[in-house]
Amino acid sequence: MIFREIRPSDRAAWEPLWAGYLEFYKHSLSAEQTELTWNRFFDNAVRLHGFVAELDGVVVGFAHCWFNHTTWLDKADLYLEDLFVSPDYRRRGLGEFLIQGCADFAHSSGASRLYWQTQRSNVSAQKLYYKVAALSEYIIFEKVLA
Repeated sequence: MIFREIRPSDRAAWEPLWAGYLEFYKHSLSAEQTELTWNRFFDNAVRLHGFVAELDGVVVGFAHCWFNHTTWLDKADLYLEDLFVSPDYRRRGLGEFLIQGCADFAHSSGASRLYWQTQRSNVSAQKLYYKVAALSEYIIFEKVLA
């Protein structure tokens, strides 16, 4: 298994994984939003990082994350926004591998912590998350502004 930054040449492998991720969450995005997301991986001003898991030369999963600052800590946090492994490659430790890769990246970048969220109904993912991290004491509220 290889954990590495996403490359422009990974577009053809990433796009079906991205589509599978959106399908899993029963969400659709415009082609323009997907293009914007893809381009942000390569825009240093945005600080959106894309990573992939590669197995036998095949990109089989991804993790997208970005740094944000807090008023409570002097160092930035790394927020793991998207995590996905191809259904054909699940149950091989790739999710944990991607999370650990992001944690190593966060640590080497001087971040205070790596954190993420998931849907309450995503029990399968939560089994992994309880294994590799602690459940936060905080509840997330959101107000949609569109």
